Amino acid sequence: MMASDGGSTIMMEKEFPKTEKRKTKYDVIIIGAGPAGYTAGIYCSRARHETLILSGILPGGQLVNTTEVENYPGFENGIMGPDLMMIMRKQTERMGTTIIDDEVIDVDFRHKPFKILTASEEYECKAVIIATGASPRKLGISGEQAFSGRGVSYCATCDGPFFRNQEIVVVGGGDSAVEEATFLTKFGSKVHLIHRKDQLRASKVMQERAISNPKIQIHWNCIVDDIQGKEKVNNVILADIKSGQKTTLSAGAVFVAIGHEPNTKIFIDRIELDEQGYIKLKENTKTNVPGVFAAGDVHDHRYRQAITAAGYGCMAAIDVDRYLVENK
Repeated sequence: MMASDGGSTIMMEKEFPKTEKRKTKYDVIIIGAGPAGYTAGIYCSRARHETLILSGILPGGQLVNTTEVENYPGFENGIMGPDLMMIMRKQTERMGTTIIDDEVIDVDFRHKPFKILTASEEYECKAVIIATGASPRKLGISGEQAFSGRGVSYCATCDGPFFRNQEIVVVGGGDSAVEEATFLTKFGSKVHLIHRKDQLRASKVMQERAISNPKIQIHWNCIVDDIQGKEKVNNVILADIKSGQKTTLSAGAVFVAIGHEPNTKIFIDRIELDEQGYIKLKENTKTNVPGVFAAGDVHDHRYRQAITAAGYGCMAAIDVDRYLVENK
């Protein structure tokens, strides 16, 4: 800028604020920030490893889309899902973990250090924990998103107890759907199992259990056409796929059980996946690539609970610590 000093004119060099260069090299990079990712961050940082969590575009995983969580230990009166994730995040940061809300778009596990590419930066690390989770398959119908967390759920174990003495709808025909329908009879006055075909895909034992249960009514050759309500789910509209005839069910909840999809697309041809796309573990939390570990729903398609995901995060961090000590 121009400045006047004793009648003479001099040029003053403009001072720009110094920007601190972002750190890009870490001991451990954790991809994903749900219960597994945050727990892994806590344990890795406590073990004195420089740790980075790349949280993705939805930090907190599936719990940020839930309402009250009753079954996570330590919260006598329950806690809202987003609040639980914020507490975990703050604790992880307090332990020294760096958290960056950026999405990983590619990885290179062929050489060490491993390279992790996001939309804005390239990072390097000695070990990786994949904790990207899995997403429930959606029906893609009117009302599903609007009533998510207000009657529409994807986890009977998580939310079943909220719907005591109400009629409940379960959508699906496989083992998971039949298992959830059977479980929900503990709480609901009646459970409607909706299946688009004329026979279930579940195992014979599971089918017999559902068919013989007086509280379960199976609606064959039907789909859910709409979910309606005001503050919460009140009605579910069924459509017969053969006749097109529509039926209205009075129900307080819809549990969608048509499967999950692991968030592993960026790891195709990078690490070994099973036929469903879940990460295959070789020993404990180890993948087929030495130095790359996995934790949570990204490999666990059986339990899919916040507490088990957190446990896997702890296990992966301990395995990482041992790997780094042995490979100094």
